[in-house]
Amino acid sequence: MNKLKSLLFCGLFFLASCHSKDEAAFYYSKPEQDTLVTNIISIISEKPAYASDSTKFQARFRSEYVKRLPEFQLINLSKDSSGTYTYFLSRPVAGRKDLRRGVLGTFTLKPNTLEIDQFEEVANTPHFDEETVKQRGGFLFNALVKQGNITEYLKMKHYVEWPDASLIYDKKKRSWVSTIGLN
Repeated sequence: MNKLKSLLFCGLFFLASCHSKDEAAFYYSKPEQDTLVTNIISIISEKPAYASDSTKFQARFRSEYVKRLPEFQLINLSKDSSGTYTYFLSRPVAGRKDLRRGVLGTFTLKPNTLEIDQFEEVANTPHFDEETVKQRGGFLFNALVKQGNITEYLKMKHYVEWPDASLIYDKKKRSWVSTIGLN
């Protein structure tokens, strides 16, 4: 009987410690997740004071991005067979403590590192409370993982703020750019 209880306890403990394939903990330890999110922050967040587009990735600005880490939450992460990650994170909205924004996209890493190689923001949600961002962003994340795109949802403005008719993501610049004057 004691063996059965021990086996049951160990089984429950094992199940509780498992992570699904859409959680960052499935792929990385907590310190590795922090490094990865900091690397994402350096791409999607505002530049630190005295940084320019050409200098913002220099080591001297790393501490500024690390300070921002508690404000960002990596909600979902998935890796496909080609090594491309799909991510969904929640980030702060400038000047508003009560609102968040969801950011969804893809990236690849340089071999055997946590250094981001290719990066794209696929969509940003409108500003919402945390729970709404998680619900709507989670829906978009699942669609992005399953379908490889969220094209059919781009017109749902209560789910996707960008891209839209005025902003598209430039992979080379790693930023959202205006479409005005591009045509």
